[in-house]
Amino acid sequence: MKNIRHEPVAPTRAQWLAPGAAIDAHRHDDHQIVYASRGVLAITTDAGSWIAPATRAIWVPAGTVHAHQAHGRLQLHLIGLPATDNPHGLDEPTVLTVGPLLRELILAYTRTPHDGSPERRRLRAVLLDQLRVSPQLPLYLPAPTAPPLKALCEILHTNPADHRTLATLGKQVGASDRTLSRLFKTDLGMTFPQWRTQLRLYHALALLADNTKVTTVAHACGWSSASAFIDVFRRTFGHTPGTHQPQ
Repeated sequence: MKNIRHEPVAPTRAQWLAPGAAIDAHRHDDHQIVYASRGVLAITTDAGSWIAPATRAIWVPAGTVHAHQAHGRLQLHLIGLPATDNPHGLDEPTVLTVGPLLRELILAYTRTPHDGSPERRRLRAVLLDQLRVSPQLPLYLPAPTAPPLKALCEILHTNPADHRTLATLGKQVGASDRTLSRLFKTDLGMTFPQWRTQLRLYHALALLADNTKVTTVAHACGWSSASAFIDVFRRTFGHTPGTHQPQ
């Protein structure tokens, strides 16, 4: 990432971002919780991308160079925490579950006066307690570094509905399916089917945020039917895709 901006203190605020809007690469000396109460948020680093609908938040550790991308009209909530406050002990971006209580705590903390009142300190303490018990989720799309893998992943980024096998794709990028399968595990830490499913879910969330019909999303992202898409989506997120469409 080029032109990295350094912000010593991570902001705590709520703001709106237009569909497709971005916040360029930057880093903070503080940890940051990034949450979208409306729309879908993606955070990208050199290592990959994390995506979060309104039932998820993204933990960004202090010093991490990252950029934000809005899908749909995004209401963004940012909470900066000192580097000493790390409930999960995380040293890389991580998607966390946001239950009803944690959601309300985040909303309250980003709209109350930023003072040192006892009430705000108590609110912050409860917020940290809830973060501590918030389950971590593997909603992460790692970025490849090996040249043939980069070429293959770019093909599927361009068309997530591409159904070709690893062997067929390998012929296009000049690598055997055995080599590519090994690279997926060593370079990305997951199998080809796992990565492709993550990619399709990533694109699906972005399309849903733009109010694309569920059936259209299913076919655009490579599922044979809306019911197959809904089944995978429900098993991953715990609810149906229609939940993520703007009202």
